Amino acid sequence: MTLSEEARERLADVVELQPTKNGELQDQWGMDSGSDVHRYLENELKEYYYRDDDSLIRATEDAADLVDVAPGVESDDDGTTTAVRVPRLQARVLEVVPSRDADGSSVVATLHALRNAYDVDPSTEDVREALQALKRKGVVEVVYTTVPTFRLAVDRAELDVAVAED
Repeated sequence: MTLSEEARERLADVVELQPTKNGELQDQWGMDSGSDVHRYLENELKEYYYRDDDSLIRATEDAADLVDVAPGVESDDDGTTTAVRVPRLQARVLEVVPSRDADGSSVVATLHALRNAYDVDPSTEDVREALQALKRKGVVEVVYTTVPTFRLAVDRAELDVAVAED
């Protein structure tokens, strides 16, 4: 199957952002709905992606070879995530979220930490989505208290973070 230039670029996005969801690809591709993303995946990239047991979108090994892009998540032999490629907001969240041996911080506390550390003002929903995406990548964990809080699931010093182009 020959891919157009647009399909190749979008396949590279799938490889870089995996595991991902329709909503993340919708934002990345500027589409109107998750349904549009699903339709595009099925019509243009069916051979190169699959959904895992949690219904997250992942690229096949052939896809990564075809676009010559490193996967968005790399793990060591015991499955611990050692490297991630994430959008800028997620990279900033990784900088401000508490370490794995500290108490977690809520979405709102993470938002305030972002505002204090950077000249940004994301919405609460954007911060929640960033934390959930990082959780799916295995680098943030949820600690359930009165409200869910988040902290690193890996040692900050052992995690290589690359910022994907927006």
